[in-house]
Amino acid sequence: MKLFGAKTVPLLILVVVMTGLVGQGEAHACGSTFFSALVQLIPCRAAVAPFSPIPPSEVCCNALKTLGQPCLCVLVNGPPISGVDRNMALQLPDKCTTNFEPCEISKK
Repeated sequence: MKLFGAKTVPLLILVVVMTGLVGQGEAHACGSTFFSALVQLIPCRAAVAPFSPIPPSEVCCNALKTLGQPCLCVLVNGPPISGVDRNMALQLPDKCTTNFEPCEISKK
């Protein structure tokens, strides 16, 4: 008896992953994981593109303030992200007028 078709399995995996990302605790909405922080801070992408003159949008700043400094630090210390300048990402708290402590950059 076949419960799932070949197309259903990848969809189920996606649902499980997304449920895990959304279901993280309130204290750290990003769950301190790289991928959940990345997904939730997508509105900031234009502001952190290499050589971008675009300031962070209100949506970006609201997401950053809601998610907090731990989420930003998870991204800064995670694997490289195509199209994202880490130095510009580190400037987001100042540009969004938040009171975050600076991220400690891990040495890899």
